[in-house]
Amino acid sequence: MDVIPRTWDWLSTGAHWTGADGVWHRLGEHLFLTGVCLLISCAIALPVAVVLGHIGRGGALAVNVSNAGRAVPTFAVLVLLLLSPLGTHGSWPTVIALVLFAIPPVLTNAYVGMREVDRDTVEAARGMGMTGRQIAARVEIPLALPLIVTGVRSAAVQVVATTTLAALPGGGGLGRIITAGFRLTDTAQVVSGALLVAALALLVEGLFVPAQRLLDPRRRSRSTPRPAPRTEREPA
Repeated sequence: MDVIPRTWDWLSTGAHWTGADGVWHRLGEHLFLTGVCLLISCAIALPVAVVLGHIGRGGALAVNVSNAGRAVPTFAVLVLLLLSPLGTHGSWPTVIALVLFAIPPVLTNAYVGMREVDRDTVEAARGMGMTGRQIAARVEIPLALPLIVTGVRSAAVQVVATTTLAALPGGGGLGRIITAGFRLTDTAQVVSGALLVAALALLVEGLFVPAQRLLDPRRRSRSTPRPAPRTEREPA
């Protein structure tokens, strides 16, 4: 098979990395679209999950409804949006489809994280006179943060991989490299584009892992050194 050496030749050619159709430009488009979709999905899902997780009502219904959206393929949603009046509004069909795809993992993990906070800890905070907002901000959200970050990480990796669909209606991103390769019947270019998307998804995954560990309050408390106990000196 000569696909591997041809793919290496394509990736190592400097001309493929520069210009309007180069890898760096397409990578910037891919990251921008991914970041916008992820921010919008977090802005929608996190407040809903925090409120429902705090009050403990309506969360199961919201999670089930959001998870039902996973059964609908993102490509099908994108096609329907392109055929609707929104199809004439630039990248909005792609953004909406990706946001709908990213909301379920963010919402589910944040809600579960809020509900799994130890109820005794919450009651102790309430007994200290904290208001509902203070309990959510100072107790529940910090303790739920590891699961919240897990949901955001899962959504980020999925959006990075799925943003390649933006190339189908003529949008930007690394998917344009793949579609151009199909158009030119250039297998090496198709494989190169796929490898770039996979590498970016792995990089995003790798960046979230240490962030999740640093934000874990239980891990921070374990790593904080405790002062040595003071001992009384015996009289001489």
